[in-house]
Amino acid sequence: MSYTAQIRIKRNGKTVHSESQTFDRKKLAVAWMNKREGDLFEPGGLERARHGNVTLADVIDQYITENAAPMGRTKEQVLRTLKGFDIADLPCEEITSAHIIALARELSIDKKPQTVANYLSHLSSVFAIARPAWGYPLDRQAMQDGVIVAKRLGMTSKSRQRDRRPALEEIDRLLTFFRQRSIQAPQSMPMDEIVLFALFSTRRQDEICRITWADLDEQNNRVLVRDMKNPGQKMGNDNWCDLPAPAMAVIQRAQQKDERVFPTRRNPSAPTSQGPAG
Repeated sequence: MSYTAQIRIKRNGKTVHSESQTFDRKKLAVAWMNKREGDLFEPGGLERARHGNVTLADVIDQYITENAAPMGRTKEQVLRTLKGFDIADLPCEEITSAHIIALARELSIDKKPQTVANYLSHLSSVFAIARPAWGYPLDRQAMQDGVIVAKRLGMTSKSRQRDRRPALEEIDRLLTFFRQRSIQAPQSMPMDEIVLFALFSTRRQDEICRITWADLDEQNNRVLVRDMKNPGQKMGNDNWCDLPAPAMAVIQRAQQKDERVFPTRRNPSAPTSQGPAG
């Protein structure tokens, strides 16, 4: 004779969890059932039972695969890199703030505090949706606590602000060099124009190099900046930006040889040269 203990949990009339065990004595079956019910009704107990030993690496993979929003190359690269650390092999339910701090300490060995902060920021995105989206028992509070402690211990920090601007003499040397190079190698990147446009428009290099003629609104002196960098979502973050007169003048004297205003394709046969000394 044997005794089967069965546990079935229903929510809104639907079975969300079911499991059973068979024992040769009734007393053992009852004891297991009571203990197991206690485990399941603890915070996160049902999620642990439903997902087993799902690791952080598994959740990262699912995050990358199922994320419908465009993901920047840097973020995806960071998440894949994090899979190589010890924390990625841990089951979700075992990860605590201590593991996040240990990760930050390990990253700090060969990375600057600003870079460590970026790594933890990207990992926080995974923790933020793992439980509500898929039911994985990743503790978002543990992630937040780890980030706070890492900052207090100096393992993370914001990017340093620039403490100087280029002098006019330095800018003149750069523009002279790039102008000479454009004469010697007409197919090279128009760096003299890019530098000038960057100075007047305050746009980033990658934003400038993506601007197409179709993005230009000359009538209103503005340009559509695609994938503008921001702390939340970069990909798909397109914004119209007003251009001062000097920036518009740089664009208006450019020649339409490419769909982009500032073509960045290089000619393999073009001669190469070194930048200005100093």
